[in-house]
Amino acid sequence: MNWQNVKWILLREVRDQLRDRRTAFMIFILPLLLYPLLGVSFMQFSHFLLKKPSRVLVIGARQLPEDPPLFEGARFHPSLFSDSREADLLEVSFAREEPAEGGTPPPADPEERRQWARRELERGGFDAGVVFPADFSVRLARVRQMAAQRSAADEPAAKPEPVPSPEIVLNSSKAKAEITAAWLRNVLRGWSDRIGDATLQASGVPVAAARPFTPSVEQTDQDKHRRSARMWAQLFPIMMVLWAMTGAFYPAVDLCAGEKERGTLETLLSSPAKRIEIVVGKLLTIMLFSMATSLLNLLSVAATGLAVVRVMPDVGPPPWQAWIWLPVALIPVAALFSALCLALAAFARSTKEGQYYLMPLLLITMPLVLATLSPSLELTVGNAIIPVTGLCLLLRTLLEGQTTTALTMLAPVAAVTLACCYLAIRWAVEQFNSETVLFREGERLDLILWAKQFWRERGPTPTVAAAAWCGVLILLTKFFLSLNAQLPADFAQFARSTVATQLLMIALPTALVAAVSIRGVRQTFLLFWPGVGPVAAAAAMALAFHPVVVSLQSLVMWLYPMGPDIEALRRLETVIVQAPLWQLVLVMALLPAVCEEATFRGFILSGFRRSGHPLQAVVFSALLFGFAHGFLQQMIITAAVGLIVGFLAIRSGSLLPGVVFHLIHNTLAVSLTRVDVELRSQWPVLDWLLSPPGDGGVQYRLPVVIGGAVVVTVLIAWLAVRSTDPWAALSLRDALPDRERNSP
Repeated sequence: MNWQNVKWILLREVRDQLRDRRTAFMIFILPLLLYPLLGVSFMQFSHFLLKKPSRVLVIGARQLPEDPPLFEGARFHPSLFSDSREADLLEVSFAREEPAEGGTPPPADPEERRQWARRELERGGFDAGVVFPADFSVRLARVRQMAAQRSAADEPAAKPEPVPSPEIVLNSSKAKAEITAAWLRNVLRGWSDRIGDATLQASGVPVAAARPFTPSVEQTDQDKHRRSARMWAQLFPIMMVLWAMTGAFYPAVDLCAGEKERGTLETLLSSPAKRIEIVVGKLLTIMLFSMATSLLNLLSVAATGLAVVRVMPDVGPPPWQAWIWLPVALIPVAALFSALCLALAAFARSTKEGQYYLMPLLLITMPLVLATLSPSLELTVGNAIIPVTGLCLLLRTLLEGQTTTALTMLAPVAAVTLACCYLAIRWAVEQFNSETVLFREGERLDLILWAKQFWRERGPTPTVAAAAWCGVLILLTKFFLSLNAQLPADFAQFARSTVATQLLMIALPTALVAAVSIRGVRQTFLLFWPGVGPVAAAAAMALAFHPVVVSLQSLVMWLYPMGPDIEALRRLETVIVQAPLWQLVLVMALLPAVCEEATFRGFILSGFRRSGHPLQAVVFSALLFGFAHGFLQQMIITAAVGLIVGFLAIRSGSLLPGVVFHLIHNTLAVSLTRVDVELRSQWPVLDWLLSPPGDGGVQYRLPVVIGGAVVVTVLIAWLAVRSTDPWAALSLRDALPDRERNSP
């Protein structure tokens, strides 16, 4: 690669971007003005957001005890609030106890009284109401009087007569009903405590005997500083990622899709510069604008925050560590999103189409970023290897001052982030190396003509789009079926549920997509005899790989511990153990082996294979295979198994080795649930293979796991160096990738 060419391309693209005054304004001027203007607007608008009092209707307040007081005029007594000024936030109105002209008094029956209160709330526009029972005052006075008499007579304490509790009724049509109810609960709870204190004093019992201590929370200046640092630590990483993505997207669209429209991309591609040099030059340009956008926005936020600190003393200034770690972390983040945006922009036919790709990228990124706002999500090994999320958690930990904890997780976060950057850059390079991607022409969509052409040009194997749509349809079906899923009560119900899931979620979507997208079945579903060697290798690989999978399962469970779902899994395991082994093999091994292999290693793998990248086809089919299963831990393990089975299908050119592998693997998993002390005593060889029983379930011994990994590696190497390539037997149309077949 000639770095001089990269330099000229970088200078050319930067010069072109800076010539656009709108781009310069959006990147350099707007961030400096945006947040101060937002701060001023918020401060001005806050005067219109003053808390408006909530209207409360009180029913049955007549003859309530005056000591302790509940009301003071048309409001609750200020002593019942932590801040006496908060008493003005509840505006009290009392219901007439005597019928007015054309009105009716509150009924005595509790249910009728409650319904009457709801009607009065809606009629008067109240936010909430407090309904005292009709005999509340009488019974409360009786309880207090009896307590005073027993104290005077020196009688032992007895169980008091129950007093009906006042009820809070909400006006559901009012937006402030829930907030008003929370205020009323606190007020009534405080009033009840004061009545209890007065009753204890009347009985001669000191209040301190009933409440010997009151917890208090003390905060030092250092605690306030840490709380402020925690706030900035949550805000800065999110803003850095979002602005790095936004700052990279619009320049990328202009550098690729914009040049397509202006007709200058052909001139650049015909220059002596190589494609990789063009990609690197454009990538560095986009990174430059991405980093500038993100840094300027962060500086503007920090400057605005310093001004807010003077008005809001509870908020401290941003921590000084932010200006060390944020620029360092911004480099890989900008590289990642710049490469992604460059690849998407190269794929777009026009600037208008390129704008549409921002929303999918934003929808994928937002959950990964916003997850760091949860206080329960901490920087662990499992969370550190999540792309983007791990980096944000690392920054949050560093800005909170926990440097030691953050540095221990630096290696996995850096490895995952750099790997994502490499894959994104490689994808961008592949996009620029594809002529049909760079020079796709815009076309009008006519559904009727498109349907006729789609039906007429069906091939013996599905297209990449058909494989992707099949995977999406499976995931959508899984989502809707999971909404009605229930834990089975017995094995018969579990078997029916499993069969229905395999047929409705796996087999039916595949059959529907296959019916409209392919002409033949044999090449799509790899219905060929591969020979004895691949089948025997698949069987041996399944036996050797199962100890590795069990160890991988323990590792995944350590990285991502199970939550409340663990109890449901234990109850499900209890149901499964009660069934005969041959029925378990039929339901949990044979049926999934046929349905899932025909779908993921048959239809979906054949479709992705048309892209011309067998390894990518295996990875994509394995990911969809993992997503089609229940929970996160199972998805990871299943995706790992899908990689092995996909490799078998690619190298053998047949579905049969994958079915054999899947069948044996699931049979071993089901059989391990039957291993107990009695079975170990009958088969001593199990003690050589399995570890002693423990809380982690059945585990293989370490030498068995290592031996299994060695055997799997040897078998993979043997399949990889086989001289025959079964995919070469396909027709030229299906062996070539789609982009080469469509090129002139």
